[in-house]
Amino acid sequence: MSWTFQSVAILGSGAIGLYYGGRLAAAGEDVRFLVRGDFESISQHGLEVKSIHGDFDLPAPKIYQTPAEIGPVDLVIVAWKTTSNSRLVALLPPLLHERTQVLTLQNGLGNCESLAEIVGPERVLGGLCFVCINRVAPGQIAHSGGGRVSLGEWQSGEPGRAGELARRFQLAKIEGVATRNLQKSQWEKLIWNIPFNGLSVAEGGVTTDVLLAAPATESLIREVMQEVINAAHAQGLDLEEALIDSNIERTRPMGAYRTSSMIDFVEGREVEVTPIWEEPLRRAQQLGIAMPQTERLLQRIRARLAERA
Repeated sequence: MSWTFQSVAILGSGAIGLYYGGRLAAAGEDVRFLVRGDFESISQHGLEVKSIHGDFDLPAPKIYQTPAEIGPVDLVIVAWKTTSNSRLVALLPPLLHERTQVLTLQNGLGNCESLAEIVGPERVLGGLCFVCINRVAPGQIAHSGGGRVSLGEWQSGEPGRAGELARRFQLAKIEGVATRNLQKSQWEKLIWNIPFNGLSVAEGGVTTDVLLAAPATESLIREVMQEVINAAHAQGLDLEEALIDSNIERTRPMGAYRTSSMIDFVEGREVEVTPIWEEPLRRAQQLGIAMPQTERLLQRIRARLAERA
């Protein structure tokens, strides 16, 4: 019997968790959100999403303050920043039954490996969200572009999982796509994340329109993107050179978009340095692939964070 799901727990009730979890809940799925700091606000006012694909509200989403209150579910979606992953060891076990699967929607590399150490590799899936989205207030999400989610198996486990997830996401008005090569999708997203998230911090906390307004900065963005593609090619991942232009051009209409790393930087929170920059560089270096512009970018990010500290 192929795997399916009836109940979902969302770990991480920020922009990603509330948007995708909210769409699933609006479509009638049994979605249970683990909520900490915003619990009282969402209890009183519900969830409000302003989206280019259609606004929606959830007046009374199912929200909980502990995993024990949620109980075992069929699917756990990890949607918080990777900087919170140390909490997974304690929070995941109460959510698991024998066939529970765990999907990470997090940025960068190494997240599937971290989950596998806790729940076993056969339970783990990865998803990459190609979306322009922000949490503007407790329980309030603004979705201004994109929305596609590439879903894939990290290792072989329950049959048909990625396809079933994609099907159910589509029913919830989410562009879910099952990919046969999760690693390729991870590096495809890094083409955007490494330069745009990185430079938004390295430049002191600036939006994407500011980055693209300076020809020298756009040129640097393109160089970093090429380095990411080169590193992917060294691993046998056939990312197309055309992704450079397409990523640049899809970013221009975003206007003054605040990347997730920029928001963390300017608001004094920890930035996801390891999965977005350090781990891709480490893997490239293991293969003898130089990424000099990316290395310099990482040094600039570390310097900015040191100044803030």
